[in-house]
Amino acid sequence: MQNTLIDAGPLIALFDKSDQYHKRAVSFLRDFEGSLLTTWPVVTEVSHMLGFSTRTQINFLKWIDRGGLEVFDLEHYHLLRIIELSEKFMDVPMDLADATLIVASEVRDISEIASIDSDFYIYRNIRKKYLTNIFI
Repeated sequence: MQNTLIDAGPLIALFDKSDQYHKRAVSFLRDFEGSLLTTWPVVTEVSHMLGFSTRTQINFLKWIDRGGLEVFDLEHYHLLRIIELSEKFMDVPMDLADATLIVASEVRDISEIASIDSDFYIYRNIRKKYLTNIFI
């Protein structure tokens, strides 16, 4: 089964019916075949952006708990790579969540991402490869 990374944008849209990407996120998830992987900073970002409703935040967390996606466990030794990526892409700039997704892609050898951000057309992993955005 194919692993695909997922960024905050599609997750926010999935749980926020007023989001401009909501229908696209629902359609994407309905048609997607594989496993979704994200990181704790992405989960934090999504939870923050869903702060308009505690119930919506809880629904998001329950969805993760039911297997909606896997959360990649970052280790202390990943911090140096996160710093390296943040410095390299400082002019974009790369935020913590994006850096952790690149780290997850490197560790798990994942080449696809679901994101609404164009930044992933700029970021490259340690193998100098771009992630293919399958959301937009």
